Amino acid sequence: MAVLELKIPALGESISSVTFAKWLKPNGSTVALDEPLCEIETEKANQELLAEKAGKLIWVAKEGEDLDIGALFGKIETDVAAAASAESPKPAEISKSETEKTATPPAAATSENYATGHPSPAAAKILADGGASASTVSGSGKDGRITKEDAQKVVEQKTAAPVFTPPPSSSPIPAPPKPAPFGAPAVVLPANFSRNEHRERLSRMRRTIAKRLVSAKNNTAMLTTFNEVDMTAVMELREKYQEAFVKKYGIKLGFMSIFAKACAKVLLEMPDVNAMLDGEEIVFHDFADISFAISTPNGLVVPPIRNVESLNFAQVEGKLKELAAKARDGKLSLEEMSGGTFTITNGGVFGSLMSTPIINEPQSAILGMHAIKERPMVVGGEIKARPMMYLALSYDHRVIDGSTSVTFLVKVKNLIEDPIALLIDI
Repeated sequence: MAVLELKIPALGESISSVTFAKWLKPNGSTVALDEPLCEIETEKANQELLAEKAGKLIWVAKEGEDLDIGALFGKIETDVAAAASAESPKPAEISKSETEKTATPPAAATSENYATGHPSPAAAKILADGGASASTVSGSGKDGRITKEDAQKVVEQKTAAPVFTPPPSSSPIPAPPKPAPFGAPAVVLPANFSRNEHRERLSRMRRTIAKRLVSAKNNTAMLTTFNEVDMTAVMELREKYQEAFVKKYGIKLGFMSIFAKACAKVLLEMPDVNAMLDGEEIVFHDFADISFAISTPNGLVVPPIRNVESLNFAQVEGKLKELAAKARDGKLSLEEMSGGTFTITNGGVFGSLMSTPIINEPQSAILGMHAIKERPMVVGGEIKARPMMYLALSYDHRVIDGSTSVTFLVKVKNLIEDPIALLIDI
């Protein structure tokens, strides 16, 4: 019997192991060439592995198992595909009588495929949040796929109050609780009161994020400097030109592209902030590859946009929209996740007023944007309400001096408050 061994392929120099996320085809099913077999989870992105040959799939790895690169995760019996092909009758061999026999089609047989017993993305999230397993759900969707409604029913049943069943006759009947002392108020628990708890294994991405954050905190001389920026001019610019911008480019002008272009300009003027430490050497960059923190259901990812200094605002917005969509769908490639010389994170979209962002190693600095709030400011000797944002720059003091970090933040602030200077590059 010819058997093809399926092994975890090499996925990049920095990746030595993966987490086997889930099988996409049932054990013992027949698979075709290049058909998705399973999904693996790396520290950067999820990836599907395809069938290298047609045949019968034999599971080896278990879902949730950690595997090294080159480890065996399954097998394909290729003789099965060859035998099925040989046994299939050719069109010329079908006799007229056989054609007449099959004039009335038999009832369609049901067979399992990769969708059978697997939840849709929405159903998978509901099951995970409710602490339920897909193996306990009977799918009512097409080909037996578990739908959102199936998952909701199981979670509702699981979280419902348990029905009391009397103990077996052989079991001792517990003594009734002692009555409360006279005059003491009776303890009444709310219907939704619970002391239940459950455990979930950290995903590989979450484990990697945790490892890198601790490394950045322990291995860098990290400090944070703050400033505030008046967003009046930028908001007026967007309001005035938004309609024309959308009409020409088909995408809205957001704050991110303006901050990215301002940072890229200042990074090239102040190469220390755009540099990184490599042993006893400092690596300087003549380009600004800016990473953007994007929140996904699996954790935070920071894919970079390369050569931001050479892109216009519409190109930055378009690329950012593309990366955000891929990140949410788990379709970012390893190449799209690697690199970057500086990072921007925007906690303001979640309502953060001020924070101290952690450096994205091996970079030396990260800019934190925050929520825009109207505050009373003195303008021309008068108190006026202005839309203000706090900015935070965390930096590695081994590479960047305090005066350099403050100057960088002030330059960015000035460009945001006077975006015309940014547009005409002065």
